[in-house]
Amino acid sequence: MSRLLHVDDEDLLTLFQQGDACAYKAIYDKYWALLYRHARKMLQNDDEAKDVVQEVFTMFWAKAKDLAIKTPLAAFLYTSTRNRILDQVKHSKVKARYMASLKVEMAIEAAAPDSLVRERDLARRIEAEIQSLPPKMRAVFELSRKEHKTYKEISDYLNISDKTVKKQVNNALHILRTKLTSFLMFF
Repeated sequence: MSRLLHVDDEDLLTLFQQGDACAYKAIYDKYWALLYRHARKMLQNDDEAKDVVQEVFTMFWAKAKDLAIKTPLAAFLYTSTRNRILDQVKHSKVKARYMASLKVEMAIEAAAPDSLVRERDLARRIEAEIQSLPPKMRAVFELSRKEHKTYKEISDYLNISDKTVKKQVNNALHILRTKLTSFLMFF
């Protein structure tokens, strides 16, 4: 190792690419702290900075023989570190967007069973209130709202005037609104 202390970067890179592990160690020792400070400054996080530098050196080790470095070694390592940081930041943003959408989805799914229960309760309550209407009014209302018959069809079917049908439906709606208002406020 001491034999490589005064070897320049270009020769260290050549030795490393020829399989000299001591050359890799010399490069690592020379640049790790510099790259870490650079990554730490960009990321504002010690652990993430260490991880990025480690990933750069891991890539550097794994692809040693395939790398065709045309820039100075320091520039290559700084650029690799910066690119890895940018990838990480981009990934973090994607992850944050995914997590936000997942939280929204989970909130919707969590609310769904509760809202189904409330809807069923409301439907039962409405049906109970309809059943408590006076018989003639209930018959007119159910023909209008449940069977979707027109006022004319209801008047012909029940042998009453159109005005009576309209009045009965309006009265039924008024009674239902009054009785269900407090229940609906709860929802």
